[in-house]
Amino acid sequence: MAIARNKKFILWFKETTIKDIPLVGGKNASLGEMYRRLTPKGVRVPNGFSITASAYEHFLDETGLRKTIKTLLKGLDTGNIVDLQHRGTAVRSAILAVELPANLQAEIVTNYHRLSKEFGGLNTDVAVRSSATAEDLPDASFAGQQETYLNIRGEKDLLLAVKKCMASLFTARAISYRQDKHFSQFAISLSVTVQKMVRSDKAASGVMFSIDTESGFQDVVLVNATYGLGEYIVQGYVTPDEYYVYSKKLDEGYEPIIGKTLGSKERKLIYGKDGRDTMGVAVSGVNRRKFVLTDKEVLMLARWAMIVERHYKKPMDMEWAKDGLTGKLFIVQARPETVKSRMDVTSLSTYSLQQKGKLIFQGASVGEKIAAGKVSLIKDVKQINKFKTGDVLVTKMTDPDWEPIMKKAAAIVTDSGGRTCHAAIVSREMGIPCIVGSKIATARLKQGQSITVSCAEGERGNVYSGILKYEVKTLNLKKFKLPTRTKIMMNIGDPEQAFVQSFIPNAGVGLARQELIINNFIKIHPLALIHFDRLKDQKAKEKIEQLTSGYSSKTGYYIERLAQGIGRIAAAFYPKDVIIRLSDFRSNEYSELIGGREFEPEERNPMIGWRGASRYYTPSYIPAFKLELKAIRRVRDMMGLKNLKIMVPFCRTIEEGKKVQALMKSEGLVRGKDGLEIYVMVEIPSNVILAKEFAKIFDGFSIGSNDLTQLTLGVDRDSELVASVYDENNEAVKSLIRSVIRSAKETKTKIGICGQAPSDFPEFAKFLMAEGIDSISLNPDTVVKTSLALNAMRGKKKR
Repeated sequence: MAIARNKKFILWFKETTIKDIPLVGGKNASLGEMYRRLTPKGVRVPNGFSITASAYEHFLDETGLRKTIKTLLKGLDTGNIVDLQHRGTAVRSAILAVELPANLQAEIVTNYHRLSKEFGGLNTDVAVRSSATAEDLPDASFAGQQETYLNIRGEKDLLLAVKKCMASLFTARAISYRQDKHFSQFAISLSVTVQKMVRSDKAASGVMFSIDTESGFQDVVLVNATYGLGEYIVQGYVTPDEYYVYSKKLDEGYEPIIGKTLGSKERKLIYGKDGRDTMGVAVSGVNRRKFVLTDKEVLMLARWAMIVERHYKKPMDMEWAKDGLTGKLFIVQARPETVKSRMDVTSLSTYSLQQKGKLIFQGASVGEKIAAGKVSLIKDVKQINKFKTGDVLVTKMTDPDWEPIMKKAAAIVTDSGGRTCHAAIVSREMGIPCIVGSKIATARLKQGQSITVSCAEGERGNVYSGILKYEVKTLNLKKFKLPTRTKIMMNIGDPEQAFVQSFIPNAGVGLARQELIINNFIKIHPLALIHFDRLKDQKAKEKIEQLTSGYSSKTGYYIERLAQGIGRIAAAFYPKDVIIRLSDFRSNEYSELIGGREFEPEERNPMIGWRGASRYYTPSYIPAFKLELKAIRRVRDMMGLKNLKIMVPFCRTIEEGKKVQALMKSEGLVRGKDGLEIYVMVEIPSNVILAKEFAKIFDGFSIGSNDLTQLTLGVDRDSELVASVYDENNEAVKSLIRSVIRSAKETKTKIGICGQAPSDFPEFAKFLMAEGIDSISLNPDTVVKTSLALNAMRGKKKR
C-alpha cells in the first residue's frame, strides 16, 4: 500500500513545490520549486532531497524526546540569557544522545546512495542543511537559526549531520527567536536538506538580493562574492566583493553593472585535508587584489536573480556557488527578502547629525540611522550575559548565538563582515544601525567609552567619539505634493546616497556633480593614470597600484569607476532626466588628487583660471578629458541609461562650446543622437549676454548662481575678506538671471538653476518661479521646505 505523501520520510526536489512548506520547510520547498520550475529557464540548481517534517516528528515520537523537550523548556524566560543557554544545551544533548529510528535511517541511506550514483560516486559530498517549517515566511526570516554542515560524506557522517540539524532547532538563539516572533516552540518542525555540494571550495560563492538591502531600492541586484565555500560571508569572517546591477536594463541586452567594490577576502573556507569537513585557509595577496567574478558572471547571476524574483513575485534573498571543476554557476538557496521589501513607502525618515565630532574609524554602513551609547566590548559569545540594554555592541563578528543581545543594542559595530553577513542581516531586520568590516573596532574602542554610530552619511559608516546630537525628520509622502508649474529636481554628488535620495519626491537630477565622484570614488588625477610610468612621486605610485587592483589597466580603472558612479545616479532616478556636469575642478583642487601635483600649474586665482571648458580642449589635457567621455558613453550605450544628459561648465565663449562638442563627437557623444541633450552652465556674464547664440549650439541652460554672483559682483567667493559683499539676492545678479530666463523663453530653450541660492533662500526660489524658470534643482535636504514655500506662493496667487 502506498504511503500518503504527507507521511513520507523522503521527498526529492523534483517532487516538491513552494506549497510544501508544512512538509519540507521553507528552504526545501523553495529548492524544489526552483528545481522544477526554473531549471527549464536556465537557472542551475544542484539536485537533492528533503528529509521531511514527518520524519522529524517520527523521531520525536518514537524516542520519547517530545516529552523530554517539554519538560526541559517548562517555565522558559528568554530574558535570562544564562538560563536560556543551559536549557538549549540540555535539549540538544538529549536529542544527540538517542539514535534515529531504524526505518528512518534506512530510507536516508538508500536515497543518499541514489544521489551519489547520479553524480558517479559511492559516497558523494553533500550539504546538509536545516529547513524549519515556518522559516522564510514574508513576515519572519528564520535564516541562520538552524545549522548547516558542508562536505558530508558517507552514511555515518550523514546520519550524524541530520541529527545535529534536528538538534539545532533548539539552540538558544532559535528558541529566543521563535519566542520573540510569537511562534510556539512545538508548532514548528524541522526538515533536513541533503543536496549535492557545488565545489565552490575550488572557486567562489556568495549571496545576492534582488533589492538594495540598505535603501530598499527595488530595481537593483546586489551580489556579494568571496573565494571558497559561502559560510564565511554569512558568518561575517570576510569582507566580500560587492557588485550592483541595475535590473531594469538586463532584459534589454545591456550590461548595467553600476557598482563594483573590491573586498579584502583575507580567508576562505575549503574542504578539509582528509577530504572530510572543512577548514579555513589564507587567500594569497594576488587573489585578494582580484575581483572574484567576471562581469559576465555577475550579469548571469543578476539575470537569474530576476528570473527567481519574477517567479516568486517578490524581492528575494539568494545564495549562489561556482563550481571550480566545471566553472558553472548554481543557485543553492532562495528565500523572500523580509526587511526592505516590507518597508513603509508612504513615509520617509532621514537622520542627520547636528554636531561635529572626532572621527575614530569607518566601516561599511548598514541602514541609514544614527545611534549613540556606551561601548560594550564583547569578544566571545560566552560573555554575552555581561551586555547591558542600550549599549553599543562592539565585537569581531556575530553569528546567530549572539541574537539574544543584538536586539537590545543601540547599535552594532564589528571588525569583519560585509553588508550581507549575519550582523548586517539581523541589524537590518531589527532596525538597528550597524557598521561592519571596520577591521579595528575591537582594538580602537574601550569598554564603557561613549560613541556615536552614524550610518546616515553614505556607504561608509562613521564612528565618532562622544554622544553627538542628531535629528530625525519624517515626511508623510501621502500628503506631500511637488509644485506643478516649476519642476523640482535635485543636486546629487554622492552615488552611494542616490538610492535613498531617489525616494524624495523629485522630477530628476538637475546637477550630478562629477568632480565629487572623481574625488571620492577615483581619488587619482587622470593624467597620473595615463602617464603612470613617468610619475616621480613614489608614494603616489604605491597608492595608485593599490587603488587600481582588480582592474585591467590604470585608465580602465578611471573609466569603469567613473561610469559606475554616474550610472548609479542615472539608475536611481531612471527614467527621469539626470544631468551630469563635466568635471569642474580648479587647478588647486585637481592638484590634491593622487599624483596631481606633477600635472597642475600653480595659479594665483584658480577660481577664474584653467577650469571647465578651457581645460577640456587644451592639448595636454585632452587624453584625460576623453576618459570622462568614455565613461559617460559607457553609461548611455553599455548600461542603457539614455536618461543621462551632459552639461558643460564654465564655458566662456561660443567657440569653446563648439570645441568641446567636437571632442564629444570624436568619442561618439553626438548631440541629438539617441536623444542625447547637451546643456551649458550659465555662470559667466558672457553666457547671459550671448544667451541666444549659446542657445543655437546647446539644448538647455542651467544657472550656476554661485559663480554668476562671483563674476557679476567681482567677488572671490573663497575669500573671507570680501564675503560680506557676496550676495545672490543682489539686484545685479537677479537682473542677469531674469534676462537669461527671458532669452531662453524666446529661443524655446530649456532653462533651470542648479546653484546654491534657491536651496538656501526660499525667497530666491519664489523669485525664480515668478520669472517662469522651467526647473529648480535643490539640495536633497531642502526639497520639502522649498516645495512647501512654492506651493504656498501658488496658493496665494489663486486666491
